[in-house]
Amino acid sequence: MTEGDVYQFASQQKLGVLATLSSVGRPQSALVGIAVTPELEIIFDTVKSSRKFQNLSLNSRCSFVVGWTGETTVQYEGEAYQPAGAELALYQKVYFARWPDGPSRMTWPGITYFVVRPTWIRYSDFDRNPPLIEEFTFEPRRFPTTRIS
Repeated sequence: MTEGDVYQFASQQKLGVLATLSSVGRPQSALVGIAVTPELEIIFDTVKSSRKFQNLSLNSRCSFVVGWTGETTVQYEGEAYQPAGAELALYQKVYFARWPDGPSRMTWPGITYFVVRPTWIRYSDFDRNPPLIEEFTFEPRRFPTTRIS
């Protein structure tokens, strides 16, 4: 199992459950549409009036669960940020390839995009016997960069 294998699985998923912490430390979750880069970054859009936007503005650490057909999932912890300028355009290209209706949401008041870079990933496939479970850790990367493949 390699990071490339994780990408092959995660990039086929359209939805993920995002978990964040509120300003008073309460967990909050939301189902979001996602796109995944080969560097295992997760891209999603939201509006600035959402709880997830407020939470990530105060604390960039978050987690995802991706995949729930059968018993194969990716658990994912990372750090979120909002790309801007040319970098945002590159991430939007990846996101819109996965979500062709994404450009129509650009007229929504307060629409914004987050990119989450992984710090830890656990791939679990309990459809196999014995199960396949692999963990990956990642060095924190500085924001922003323009490394979209």
